[in-house]
Amino acid sequence: MSDVESHLQQLSRGVEAIYSLEELRKKLQSGKALRIKLGMDPTAPDIHLGHSVVLRKLRQFQDLGHTAVLIIGDYTARIGDPTGRDTTRPVLDEAAILRNARTYLEQAGRVLDTSPGKIEVRHNSEWLSKLSFADVLRLTGMVTVQQMLHRENFKLRMEQQREIVLSEFMYPIMQAYDSVVIKSDVELGGTDQTFNNLMGRELMSKHDMAKQVVMVMPILVGLDGHEKMSKSKGNYVAVTEPPAEMFGKIMSIPDALMSNYFQLLTALPPERITSILDSSQTHPRDAKDILGRVIVEEFHGREGAELASAEFRRRFSQGGGGLPTDLETKVVPALAQGAMGMLDLICAVGFATSKSDARRLVEQGGVTLDDQKITDPKATVSVAGEGILRVGKRRVCKIKAS
Repeated sequence: MSDVESHLQQLSRGVEAIYSLEELRKKLQSGKALRIKLGMDPTAPDIHLGHSVVLRKLRQFQDLGHTAVLIIGDYTARIGDPTGRDTTRPVLDEAAILRNARTYLEQAGRVLDTSPGKIEVRHNSEWLSKLSFADVLRLTGMVTVQQMLHRENFKLRMEQQREIVLSEFMYPIMQAYDSVVIKSDVELGGTDQTFNNLMGRELMSKHDMAKQVVMVMPILVGLDGHEKMSKSKGNYVAVTEPPAEMFGKIMSIPDALMSNYFQLLTALPPERITSILDSSQTHPRDAKDILGRVIVEEFHGREGAELASAEFRRRFSQGGGGLPTDLETKVVPALAQGAMGMLDLICAVGFATSKSDARRLVEQGGVTLDDQKITDPKATVSVAGEGILRVGKRRVCKIKAS
């Protein structure tokens, strides 16, 4: 097998679609280092394993000698990607965009090679903020309304008589123009980005440029086993989470997701994955343990992965009482003043970022205080001395009134 065919085989693994495979082959045959584009809008402060699927593909290109061009969409985030939305996305505060953007490179660097010459990091405000109104009109003149209305969520909104804000039509054009400016050879994205990425091919053609190849990756299903991984849905694993937390979340996924996770989140050979998932060769619990260790090792090293696995077994498989060896004590001053709302307590110890998040956890039946399940979001609690608060299977701490 030639080097090009070997590289194609590696790069095609886990990919949903390539537009087109023959064009990618020709670009690889040219022998030049290709510019591989990935755009990320900083709409939330954390990158999760769902984001890492395309980041891992970008890293594969880097390892084969190509240049990663990571575009932080600080300007496109001001509109917000309408992909998958049946209503207009709320406009983000500019300060929030900047805060989130600062965290993205550090977190993406946990997957990508950030060595000099391996990566180029750009913010699309560099060029989008400089466009005149005449420039914008020139770009819009390259795209038809009919093309935009082929987009599935726009079509659905039209049928349901829901509003489409004109600026939402601009989003795919802005993202496509990024490809023109940075002279992209290949653009990566999830399947939900197919329309936007193909618009890049269209706009490059209108600028008499060689069209970028588009490679789209499957969407990673979240921990609930139903919807895509998303922080807003609470079914995510952040790449910054501690080893034990990350491992515990992986151990909680439905068995039906294991094949998908092995394929998209690990570099294990296909034959090895097949043997791991064969229950006659590997017990399902051991298979999930392998998955958890492989994923945690990528972000925290082998020692972190082994310790997380051992701690999980101690707590949940070996009669360890369910309490971690390094159980943290959270001092909550408000408890000393008497009764405190349960939602406030969950937020105070850092197990939820908002009262609405805390309410969801209570309503799901995953909150206990001293082994007493709390089912009423309006409940108030008081603690004489110390108590053990659990939220879900993995988050637990000792609470203490100051």
